[in-house]
Amino acid sequence: MARRLAAVLPPGAVITDPVRLRTYECDGLTHHRAVPGVVVLPETAGQIAAVVRICNEYGVPFVARGAGTGLSGGALPRTDGVLVVTSRMRRVLEVDLPNRRAVVEPGVTNLAITEAVRPHGYYYAPDPSSQQVCTIGGNVAENSGGAHCLKYGFTVNHVLALEIVTPDGDIVTLDADDPGYDLLGAFVGSEGTLGITTKVTVRLLRAPEAVTTLLAAFGSIEQGGRAVSAIIGGGIVPAAIEMMDALAIEAAEAAVACAYPAGAGAVLIVELDGPAAETALQSAEVERVCLESGAFELRTAADPAERAAIWKGRRSAFAAVGRISPAYIVQDGVVPRTALPGVLASIDRLSAEHGIRVANVFHAGDGNLHPLVLFDDAEPGAAERAEAVSGRILDLCVEHGGSITGEHGVGVDKARYMPKMFTDDDLDTMQLVRCAFDSRGLSNPGKVFPTPRLCGEVPGVRRGAHPLVESGRAEQF
Repeated sequence: MARRLAAVLPPGAVITDPVRLRTYECDGLTHHRAVPGVVVLPETAGQIAAVVRICNEYGVPFVARGAGTGLSGGALPRTDGVLVVTSRMRRVLEVDLPNRRAVVEPGVTNLAITEAVRPHGYYYAPDPSSQQVCTIGGNVAENSGGAHCLKYGFTVNHVLALEIVTPDGDIVTLDADDPGYDLLGAFVGSEGTLGITTKVTVRLLRAPEAVTTLLAAFGSIEQGGRAVSAIIGGGIVPAAIEMMDALAIEAAEAAVACAYPAGAGAVLIVELDGPAAETALQSAEVERVCLESGAFELRTAADPAERAAIWKGRRSAFAAVGRISPAYIVQDGVVPRTALPGVLASIDRLSAEHGIRVANVFHAGDGNLHPLVLFDDAEPGAAERAEAVSGRILDLCVEHGGSITGEHGVGVDKARYMPKMFTDDDLDTMQLVRCAFDSRGLSNPGKVFPTPRLCGEVPGVRRGAHPLVESGRAEQF
């Protein structure tokens, strides 16, 4: 099969060397690892389609991978499959400013889109913390968000059309203006289970007239939570509201020396944008609310350099905890804003009960938590305790009416938690959508769903073992 793949790809685009294959054994969630059977590096949609058709001919599964920055094991390869890496497809194909759109290949980094149009006064709104390295193809797969999704929405709100290779190897265009089913909306966030993205048409926004970034320091995370509720309750929708607790601040200081106020139990970053007059009024109101909620220090960025300095600690938070812990699990869940104080208090109790530290970093405005569960993987039993705390945090999110993921996706890491959020009928309906795209189950199998149902089966309660369980390819939870 590798020889067949080499015949349809450029020289050097098929990797079979065992040492080189290990480069691709995991994504950003290094807890899950699998060495791919073969890695291919296509440069065009036609080449990807040819690879997928060969996979269909041999009945071999395939997984798409962008920059590998995902945090749910969504791009975890198959040891018996082909890993399709789109990192060589990194051209900005078209910038159409009159219609406020750009067409890019899937290997273009998130930030590169904004850099391409910034001189003309435009930008691309979704901004994951990894935006310097994460690619737009991966953003589409995971429906990525970022700090500014509170006001501007997620990737799905900014994708106007997609060119995809279907699991059968056909090249198809999905357009937001197509009549009938919202296939574009179904594809964005499907985590590679419905096909491979080869071209993306994104929406561009005009750069706002004014941007104001504030940093508020509080003695406790509860005080910061009250400020968030008061800001939103007062009718203000900032572009972003981010919060970090004392442990996350400690890590950021060790990593990037962000110089946040000393002694802070929590810091709140609030960014406002829009017309200058409106932004000035809202900024004054946010300052008043923060002071009334217990803030002991306020800073307002005077220029872009100071704004970047305020964001520096938050942007580096995930990687920064490596300075204070040899190993950690990045979790991702959502709760209603009003439930934040109770859930954070419960996380503190879990941390104390299990002897596992948890650093909290989150998009406070929309309740998207990113607890960083810290442990020493050299200590016997520490990894298991960290897993227990991590799982219990997701349980808390569901119990409080939230979700097991806000933007990192389900992947392999959270598939076992899907039945806690969805009924059997819900999961069967999702499987029917997947089967409509991928009747053979070859596109990124083993992700999202805890126990995949074979396409063509009648939905309902299973009697006896699933064929995939019997063959060892799936696990029953």
